[in-house]
Amino acid sequence: MPWQAVEPPEPRLLALNETLAAELGLDPAFLRSEHGVRLLVGNALPEGAQPVAQAYAGHQFGAYSPVLGDGRALLLGELVDREGRLRDLHLKGSGATRFARGGDGLAAVGPMLREHIVSEAMHALGIPTTRSLAVVATGRFVRRDEWLPGAVLARVASSHLRVGTFQFAASTGDVDVLRRLADHAIARHAPAAAESAAPYLGLYRVVIAAQAALIAQWMLVGFVHGVMNTDNTTISGETIDYGPCAFMEAYDPATVFSSIDHRGRYAYGNQPGIAEWNLARLGEALMPLLADDQERALELAVGALKGFAPQYRAAWLAGMRAKLGLGDDVDDEAAALLVDELLAMLESSRVDLTTFFRGLSDVARGRTDATRDRFVHRAAFDAWAERWLALRPEAAAMDRVNPVYVPRNHLVEEALAAATEGDLAPVEQLLDAVRRPFDERESLERYAEPGPEADFRAYRTYCGT
Repeated sequence: MPWQAVEPPEPRLLALNETLAAELGLDPAFLRSEHGVRLLVGNALPEGAQPVAQAYAGHQFGAYSPVLGDGRALLLGELVDREGRLRDLHLKGSGATRFARGGDGLAAVGPMLREHIVSEAMHALGIPTTRSLAVVATGRFVRRDEWLPGAVLARVASSHLRVGTFQFAASTGDVDVLRRLADHAIARHAPAAAESAAPYLGLYRVVIAAQAALIAQWMLVGFVHGVMNTDNTTISGETIDYGPCAFMEAYDPATVFSSIDHRGRYAYGNQPGIAEWNLARLGEALMPLLADDQERALELAVGALKGFAPQYRAAWLAGMRAKLGLGDDVDDEAAALLVDELLAMLESSRVDLTTFFRGLSDVARGRTDATRDRFVHRAAFDAWAERWLALRPEAAAMDRVNPVYVPRNHLVEEALAAATEGDLAPVEQLLDAVRRPFDERESLERYAEPGPEADFRAYRTYCGT
């Protein structure tokens, strides 16, 4: 639906991703100018640009909503980056649209900077993600539990097509609309499928593979998305919507951060199963395109979806092998047994996931004490480490995949609180750490340490709406 962003009373740039701007062929100096800032909030667009609010449906915490859509977001248009890739430029917090469902359509500084920080961290970790180009303060206050300074996020993605987009198209009952959407998605994300005998089944398989690889990468670094609704599951396989997200510290599959996830549906350990469930909903939406006969269409969709679990498991195990520094001479069965035993020990001792895996390369180098002291049952760790060391793990290779720095929850909260009061220095310092997650630096010791568990064991995050 064509729509326009509201005009902020006093737009002021808070954060600009200059590296991303350069990738997009945009001049950072221009974006810092008055006219550039107005572009970043959707008020000074190129001639002929027509922003739209996108419609989609979705299962939210398992319950189907037939019409959701960009309630406080706007697709400004598309750019071709320096590598010839088509990228969406999209706003968040740019005012209520027809899909706002009673919301104010606005956003606060804290949640928009959270997305800026965490999406940059995910990109630096090599995890597919939407990117934050800029955060602009609006000069307007928004009402949540209290009055907070407002902001707009400018976000870049390879597209904003979601499982929920296909659910919405399918709900119209117009197969031509669904086909046009699928053809667009194939051209954008699965061009090889266009040449196959069954292009729509090919598209489905590409999305399944992309999501299997994505969720495996989330799990390997302890990322908890928090709101894995079908409208937040992308066709591209990019992470989207950093609302109540956080990084798990003490290893526990039941970890939940989101204040609205009362039953733990989207807990850390549930994420692979939820991704598969969401992909089943995509299969349902695509069925009219898979075959004329409904039973045959169902058979094809189910057959394709069966590929998710083995693809996820293979991607996850490959990642765990890398984290443990295991060579090709170690077979998968032996590696899986080693990993399963390790995760059980991490859970029972509530060991911090990030510091453990980074410290494990020290064990491979013969420096054991700091890592073994994290465990309650040190003899059990010693026995495990002896078997692991016998496989000759490569410490240098481990350091290339096990980060020193992730956005620690207490540091994120500290930075956002300071930014809300007008001090951006903690945000910039945190970004400096997480943009080079694998490079240990002596000046950044506090960014490598977990937060005080007594304060953050019951840590809660919020959507910001």
